[in-house]
Amino acid sequence: MQALYNVAAPAKLNLFLHITGRRADGYHLLQSVFMLIDWCDTLHFELRSDGQLSREDLSTPLPPDDLVLRAARALQTATGTALGAHIGVLKSIPAQAGMGGGSSDAASTLLALNRLWKLNLSLEQLLTIGLQLGADVPFFLRGSNAWVEGIGEKITPISLPPARFVVIKPPEGLDTKLIFSSPDLKRDSGSAILAGFAVQPYYFGTNDLQPVAKNLCPAVNQVLEWLGGKGLNARMTGSGSAVFAQMLSDVDLSDVPSQHGAWQVRKCNNMDVHPLKGWASSDG
Repeated sequence: MQALYNVAAPAKLNLFLHITGRRADGYHLLQSVFMLIDWCDTLHFELRSDGQLSREDLSTPLPPDDLVLRAARALQTATGTALGAHIGVLKSIPAQAGMGGGSSDAASTLLALNRLWKLNLSLEQLLTIGLQLGADVPFFLRGSNAWVEGIGEKITPISLPPARFVVIKPPEGLDTKLIFSSPDLKRDSGSAILAGFAVQPYYFGTNDLQPVAKNLCPAVNQVLEWLGGKGLNARMTGSGSAVFAQMLSDVDLSDVPSQHGAWQVRKCNNMDVHPLKGWASSDG
């Protein structure tokens, strides 16, 4: 039995995000495209035969009960396995960014431990576990760029042309609940169609959360304006606070204003598929 895996957990960007309504239970209905990018966390899994789960933070300290450990415990509970793991987490994706870092870590944990523990759960079985951990986890488990609808549960794989992006995360984060509970949030965007998006995929639509986010976090607007000054069409991803823009040619990003020196600035490529796509038994 192979006793060690080192795996990637990529971030995502929301190319657009429209809120089309709200259900009676309070959940918002949305349309979005989720795109994988090569800004990744790295997770190390070592087999433990004693059934215990332990975690080592190799960079940013994580909360005691983060999504990695919750995912591992959920998989143990669902299968009754007597095996455990020691997990090293090298965080790179910033928190409270709208980039799905925690959900991606959870998905990579489920996929890696399913293989390390030789559980042979199907993708559908892992999706059932993943959905209990977070709405974005199924997207990362499926492993393809996707058109997403409903409350995030309707996922249609799509192909996207190769592209390069600048992604900037200011030091301030945003609380998703504060944005979605705001009375100023636009909740009545018209329904879009995939064919319309495909005409100009990197310039389609808007992020309906962005106006509220700019009021809650002025740094979002500062990043938008700075990138706009470089001729880039920037927008926030997800519930923020990270902002991104497609780069049709290389852009000099070395002149970040000194007062914004704590910005995390990275040039990223999009990805066709998740690095672990195919690791679940029904996922070809």
